[in-house]
Amino acid sequence: MKILVANPNTSTGVTDRLVAAGKMVASPGTELLPMTASYGVPYIATRAEAAIGSAAALDMLAERRGTMDAAIIAAFGDPGLGGARELFDFPVVGMAEAAMLMACTLGRRFGIVSFSRSLEPWFAEIVAWHGMTGRCAAIRTLDEGFKSIDDVQEEKEAVLIDLALRTVTNDAADVVILAGAPLAGLANKIRDRVPVPLVDGIQAAVVMAEGLVRMKPRKATAGTYRRPGPKDSKGLSAALANVIAHRDS
Repeated sequence: MKILVANPNTSTGVTDRLVAAGKMVASPGTELLPMTASYGVPYIATRAEAAIGSAAALDMLAERRGTMDAAIIAAFGDPGLGGARELFDFPVVGMAEAAMLMACTLGRRFGIVSFSRSLEPWFAEIVAWHGMTGRCAAIRTLDEGFKSIDDVQEEKEAVLIDLALRTVTNDAADVVILAGAPLAGLANKIRDRVPVPLVDGIQAAVVMAEGLVRMKPRKATAGTYRRPGPKDSKGLSAALANVIAHRDS
């Protein structure tokens, strides 16, 4: 089984972290195929950056279609997820959705902990978009800067643990999601220092993608995720233009 790990950020160091964390839970025989956006920002933290990341995600999936069994949009806000599910006939999993759904199997309410204050409004909207607001106890983020996105989890480990503990003590979270691609793998390092289950977004996404491939769901021909009709376009990558026009290549 081949699963594309499509990072719509431009940081290859973050992509490396995502794949390393995903391999911890991948089944024998599952291959994680890394891909990093060729344009955009090092990490997505705002609505505008998410819009850019959505286009990058669709470009990556279009470029690699036919080479994998499923794809993961490997940024916690799931940029481009809805559009990807319209356009492509393979399963597409978002890290935020997978993490929240997994968290709901471990407790009644989950808390979200992340590394940048600017993420909070966007994350709140993503929680609502996925219909999970009633299950979200709190979103807590760092209120301080950091030196490097590639190393933020090591630099801010103690503060992130404190935020996780506060979602348990002050917000009554049953589960804590460590949100954001740069925090991939952190849950494995600190799980014994937080008294509730921790969920890693990429690991939840890998497990879910594997399950969807095994289930072999059909492509929708009705409902809101049915594929739109063919349409000409201008200025798009050749791969994405072909998908939108219903051309095979």
